Amino acid sequence: MASVLGLLEAREKRFREEIARLQEEAQRVQAVLGEAERELQRLADARVTVTEVPAGPPSMVTEPTGSAVTGSTVPRRETGMAATALAPDYQRILSVLESEAGREGMRCRQLAVALGLEAIPAKVEGLRSKAKRLVERGWALPVRPGVFIALAVPAVCSRPGDRS
Repeated sequence: MASVLGLLEAREKRFREEIARLQEEAQRVQAVLGEAERELQRLADARVTVTEVPAGPPSMVTEPTGSAVTGSTVPRRETGMAATALAPDYQRILSVLESEAGREGMRCRQLAVALGLEAIPAKVEGLRSKAKRLVERGWALPVRPGVFIALAVPAVCSRPGDRS
């Protein structure tokens, strides 16, 4: 009878060890599951926020002068439209292109340096995309492939000494 009891005790011990191992595995899976659920909730919240922003309350939405292209921060340029209709990043690009350094045209690498950005490919390509968008919307011109100049944009404020 002792050998049967010994076999039962050994088998019971193996099952206890297996249960302990499975409990540890379950805790690990629960931790991973919890992290995945938090990430899913974060993404769902972000999606809700992104869909709510364009549909914000009408009293808070201000329409830019001119007709902006859907999903763009760069409206199509119309007669008399000032550069203030553009997002700040685009205003900065135009101001550099309008400066003395940009009168003959600037490559995007030069533009990046003039804007105080690192002249690394990611920054240069981002500027190239923005410069092309300015061209598409009538704010800038390509004088040669990859070289851009600003079109004449009306001044935002009058110059000292000007009387209107």
